[in-house]
Amino acid sequence: MTALLIEAREEIWPLKEVFRISRGSRTEAQVVVLTVSDGKHTGRGEGVPIKRYNQNIASVLAQIESVKRVPNLDRHLAQKLLPTGAARNALDCALWDLEAKRSGKRMWELANMRIVDQVETSFTISLDSPEKMAASAKANSNQRILKLKLGGDALDLQRVEAVREAAPMSRLLIDANES
Repeated sequence: MTALLIEAREEIWPLKEVFRISRGSRTEAQVVVLTVSDGKHTGRGEGVPIKRYNQNIASVLAQIESVKRVPNLDRHLAQKLLPTGAARNALDCALWDLEAKRSGKRMWELANMRIVDQVETSFTISLDSPEKMAASAKANSNQRILKLKLGGDALDLQRVEAVREAAPMSRLLIDANES
């Protein structure tokens, strides 16, 4: 197998607006972007370090550095060498992408899965006052599923009621983030 060139770097992506959950808020996403190249094809992946799981940009980059020179690195070996987290996610995605490009197949074909014609996703409404969450819900009421971040406080019921009123046709998904 050809030796792989693995490169990883931090990118900071500003968010359109503040994103709040019960444990805090952020205005940007700090992301590790990774490429894996065999000289002909390049696979790409990314991972977001989660502070709650003792991950940060430096620790993720160090984990990736630890496997850069592993001979015959593939996605199966990567699963054994790295713990669950942002580094393994970024590398795994990049290796899947590389394998797909090498084979001329799509990832779902490599995984021997059926393709689905539609995937339902949700739009997340950040934790805020009931009024601000209702405004966000109204602005996004065309979304089939709205995921509401809640805080575990006395305002949660008001938040849900305000969102329901602002977006009566959307399904609501409640995400309390262990609050």
